[in-house]
Amino acid sequence: MKPDSLTQQPTSQDRSLLRNTLLQLTAVQKIVCVVVIIVVALVWYDLLMRVVTFGHNIDYSGLHVLGVQGLALLNQYNPFFWWVVVALCTLIIAYFLYSFVRSTQRSVRGRQVKEEAVLLLANQLSEPACEVLRWAWQDRRDPITVGDLQRAYTELRSGRASKIALARRHAAVLDLAEPVPGGAQNLPSR
Repeated sequence: MKPDSLTQQPTSQDRSLLRNTLLQLTAVQKIVCVVVIIVVALVWYDLLMRVVTFGHNIDYSGLHVLGVQGLALLNQYNPFFWWVVVALCTLIIAYFLYSFVRSTQRSVRGRQVKEEAVLLLANQLSEPACEVLRWAWQDRRDPITVGDLQRAYTELRSGRASKIALARRHAAVLDLAEPVPGGAQNLPSR
């Protein structure tokens, strides 16, 4: 490792390369999610209109046992009832769509990255960016996953390279420090 590699910072090309690699690895998942959401939204919109029209066309005159005031109230609040039904169904559908998207994201996050992609990253990333990727890849017994690359990209953007360099400098300072006779006993008490 070169001495100046500790002070070097990742470049915008590093972030761009990681972002493009992640886009290639997650493109299918994103396209599938968008298509499923659009199809479900179109089908739900058609069903929504049918439910509202059905509710608008209901005739409550057969419920004469409710009386004139009861029928008037029922007819007055009928549209609101059906819009509430539509809103509740929309929330349920949105929840299932959200769960679907999250599960596909988890699935993609656990997918292993091909050796060619890792080789490309290793050859084109700067040393500080490679260091962040090594930091993000915590379990070296398992291959690098898309989730590791996503974490490396996030950490690269948040300045992890400078934090790693600072941690190394701290370790070097502590390694060079002479031990104090008596150790922790000489520390001031709080």
